[in-house]
Amino acid sequence: MPSKHTAHPDATLILVPGQVDLATLRRIQAGGVKLALDASVREGMQRAEAAVRHIVENDQVVYGINTGFGKLASTRIGNDHLAELQRNLVLSHSVGTGEPLAAPVVRMVLATKAVSLARGHSGVRPALADALLALFNAGVMPRIPAKGSVGASGDLAPLAHLACVLIGEGEATLPDGRVVSGAEAMKHIGLEPFVLGPKEGLALLNGTQVSTALALAGLFGAEDVFASALMSGALSLEAIQGSIKPFDARIHAARGQPGQIAVAGAVRTLLEGSEIVPSHADCGRVQDPYSVRCIPQVMGACLDNLAHAARVLVIEANAASDNPLVFTDTGEVISGGNFHAEPVAFAADIVALAVSEVGAISERRLALLLDSGLSGLPPFLVRDGGLNSGFMIAQVTAAALASENKSLAHPASVDSLPTSANQEDHVSMATFAGRRLADMVNNTAVVVGIEAMAAAQGIELKRKLRSSPLVEAEFAAIRQQVAFLETDRYLAPDIEAMRQWALKADLPAALLDILPSHS
Repeated sequence: MPSKHTAHPDATLILVPGQVDLATLRRIQAGGVKLALDASVREGMQRAEAAVRHIVENDQVVYGINTGFGKLASTRIGNDHLAELQRNLVLSHSVGTGEPLAAPVVRMVLATKAVSLARGHSGVRPALADALLALFNAGVMPRIPAKGSVGASGDLAPLAHLACVLIGEGEATLPDGRVVSGAEAMKHIGLEPFVLGPKEGLALLNGTQVSTALALAGLFGAEDVFASALMSGALSLEAIQGSIKPFDARIHAARGQPGQIAVAGAVRTLLEGSEIVPSHADCGRVQDPYSVRCIPQVMGACLDNLAHAARVLVIEANAASDNPLVFTDTGEVISGGNFHAEPVAFAADIVALAVSEVGAISERRLALLLDSGLSGLPPFLVRDGGLNSGFMIAQVTAAALASENKSLAHPASVDSLPTSANQEDHVSMATFAGRRLADMVNNTAVVVGIEAMAAAQGIELKRKLRSSPLVEAEFAAIRQQVAFLETDRYLAPDIEAMRQWALKADLPAALLDILPSHS
């Protein structure tokens, strides 16, 4: 998808609701930018606000504007209590628990909630969306507990904690790390706490922005470990002197799967110019194990699924997902269910499957490297085996994490517990679906990092010829992080360094260009 944002000279990204692309969302997550809404959206927001005001002034009864909520939707609320109604809604829904969401996730929540409101279907003042971006631009992060949403009727509890800051309640973290009250946070950005108008509290609480932000963070992490796993796979192929023939473009064109074709091409590019590849062209080895030979097929399927999830999530990040929605062309306010996060739940589950498989095949390549009967390398990749255990137990760690990911990959979207006296009788569990991806990505980063470290060891144990320029450059980068394992040493710091290597995504264009947020 082409970029739809524009950048001002002061590095402010101008967001056009409905057109914010994946690369922009990745920049928002990373921080270091300022955000503003395109000026063209203000008129639509003002028209929707005027439509809500017209309903109130004419004593029309419309859900979410002058009624109770959920099971209490039939209860009419008098005009003199509407501000209290919206404030009570925010406070009563602020029931989250757990550790606060990480700043990169909160940045995406702030941005996507502003974009959603700016679609012009929520009926709120433009000043609310402006305030969300003012918090973002000042680096003031509302403290949003990670747990407490079932991903339907919106991410009610977490978004209530976000809304609390706008009304001077709750807590936020300042750029210097201090935790302050919501009132102090608003003062920090030069605003008075809001007295919410009709529907404004509901519009802030309804929506899929938290589950979407968590799923996007998981997607971006998955992309990083995916690219690093292709590099670690290329290192392993060189370490065992595996065959390049299974990466022949004709094989993959005959099948036609786009991810498979892209992965095979990326690996060929990585290995272009290798001295190791032609040195064993006639070695007599017929076939490598699947974990090497089927890298294009397995990793290509993972890539296709990441691309599908990316398409769903970029749509959702631009969506009007609160309820009811205002349609100013007809003056109607229509109640529906855009707050139901089923698309996000499925997308997050798909990312989870891909992340799990990336780690699973990486762990199998690691096991291959350590098995001298298959790899042709010293047992456990150490010269004086017996006295030294080498990478034996590092592979156990990798196996433990790969196995843990299998449990975490169980789809969250198939679960549902009814809430709100069975008014909300089917929910998505999208917020958990997105939240668990962070643990899965970290697990896979450890597995891939250990594989890369082991493959570098294998290459050095056989060092006679050089690999390709791209692989040698990454080999050198790994050696800057971890030294050759001559004898057993304390390996935990090396594993942590390689986990960070697997997450850095500072890799050749041949790998990055095939990722959804880079293409």
